[in-house]
Amino acid sequence: MTIFSVYIINKAGSLIYHYDAPNSGRPAVEKTFSYPLELVLKVFDEKVTVAFGERDGIKVGHAVLGINGIPAEGRFLRDKREILEVLASEKNYPINIKFGRPPLSINERIMLASMLHSLFAIGSQLSPEPHSSGIRTMETDTFKLHCHQTMTGVKFVVITDPKQGHVDAILKKMYEAYADFALKNPFYSLDMPIRAELFDNSLQSVIEQADKYGISNI
Repeated sequence: MTIFSVYIINKAGSLIYHYDAPNSGRPAVEKTFSYPLELVLKVFDEKVTVAFGERDGIKVGHAVLGINGIPAEGRFLRDKREILEVLASEKNYPINIKFGRPPLSINERIMLASMLHSLFAIGSQLSPEPHSSGIRTMETDTFKLHCHQTMTGVKFVVITDPKQGHVDAILKKMYEAYADFALKNPFYSLDMPIRAELFDNSLQSVIEQADKYGISNI
């Protein structure tokens, strides 16, 4: 059972905090290729991604994360070589390439937070009953999204393994940490991004204990 990510969204739909658990890294596929490369790669959003061709777990949309152990940074390797130029040269083969889903950028997280806020509002409006709580959970085959809205309109969104249980209790503990270490912080302004080390530590402690011991020991 795993908690992957936490998002806190203010009442206006802006992302004010996010946390990715250390063990939530997206799975990667590493393969050695001979020349010519049978995958079609293109630059999309400053990342070199697979545009055509799938094999051995490598899928369209996966990005190049590294070559021969050198991490990718956008469309360049860390040693400043351009990825597509490296892959186009026959002298560099055989070559080891690491593919996977790239981590979300802060701009992508902000956009997702705004979309989640809109979905929550749509869910409330679609309800046949007044004063609906909106979307509480959304489930796929690989993750489950849980949402809790406070009385002040702040939303706590948690992405978990589909088998993770007792998430309502975990959300309650997260809200307690928010109340104790963000709202009671004299330097914190309501609805602004949360930058408090005590809150970071408390939230991480809740997640780690839930993953390791279960909710009864949080």
